[in-house]
Amino acid sequence: MVSNFPAIADAAPEVTPSSAAVISVQNVVHRYENRTALNGVSFDVRPAELFGLLGPNGSGKTTLFRILSTLMLPTAGRATIMGYDAAQEPARVRRQIGVVFQAQSVDLKLTAYENLWHQGHLYGLRGPALKTRIYEILSRVGLADRAKELVEKFSGGMQRRIELAKGLLHHPGVLLLDEPTTGLDPGARRDLWQYLQTLRDEEHVSVLVTTHLMEEAERCDRLAIMNEGNLVALGTPEELKSEIGGDVVLLDAAHDAGLLAERIRAKFHVETTVLENQVRIERESAHRFVTEVVEAFPGEIEALSVSKPALEDVFIRRTGHKFWSEENDAQSSAEDHSRR
Repeated sequence: MVSNFPAIADAAPEVTPSSAAVISVQNVVHRYENRTALNGVSFDVRPAELFGLLGPNGSGKTTLFRILSTLMLPTAGRATIMGYDAAQEPARVRRQIGVVFQAQSVDLKLTAYENLWHQGHLYGLRGPALKTRIYEILSRVGLADRAKELVEKFSGGMQRRIELAKGLLHHPGVLLLDEPTTGLDPGARRDLWQYLQTLRDEEHVSVLVTTHLMEEAERCDRLAIMNEGNLVALGTPEELKSEIGGDVVLLDAAHDAGLLAERIRAKFHVETTVLENQVRIERESAHRFVTEVVEAFPGEIEALSVSKPALEDVFIRRTGHKFWSEENDAQSSAEDHSRR
């Protein structure tokens, strides 16, 4: 994949009726039979903002994505895009958004040009104007010279670029992407994120992207971190990490992590969290602290690490468990079964 995408020319998104928020999610609830997938989620996405929905499998982010893209009605609450209600005015919303789903939507038996030609017709584009726009957008994603080739011959990264081209063909003001880097190699992931930043900076497109990858979430202007249907944190990556207020210490217990955590808590008067067989502690001047801990409990600590706060630490602080767990996987399986 090419490393630098030029900006899309002549993009002219429609002016939103509400300048304060391009996307507004207000106390949205969604239930699958007896399970609550979204539990009163609220946040706004600002104009020309790269906004991330970060969460493990089963956190509810894909359900929320489907509501925003007008494919699903919320059980309660309200979601608006460019001032239009996603449930009450879906046709108006669809004119404002470009959507790239996690599942592939390109037709492998058509050429790149034919995929975009059919997409253009769905949005009422015709004739010379559509032809010009197709070559323009293919040029912007670095595939103009492959316009007449079948998409089945493209690499995964190239197919993803055709997905992006389809979503941007009609000049949307808002781009929604669900796990857009799934299946891409590291270089293709990097190039995709560079392109999203170009859309934000040069074309003032508002971008909402769902992801379960911490390194991708770090690239967003702001994040909504989700867990089991709840929004557990909201802010810029730096704001969220700054709440830790010190270093993060992880101690591998030689025997019982719960007992070790209790003894450390009693001796040093610090908060501890038990994560499987590890004891987690947030502490300033952690390098001096770990020396004292090891000396205080000889033979009870097999290994230790000290690190600066990361988004994973924000998640642990807000939820009490790791980002990935068996419970997350169970929630994801339940949600997939409910959607079938």
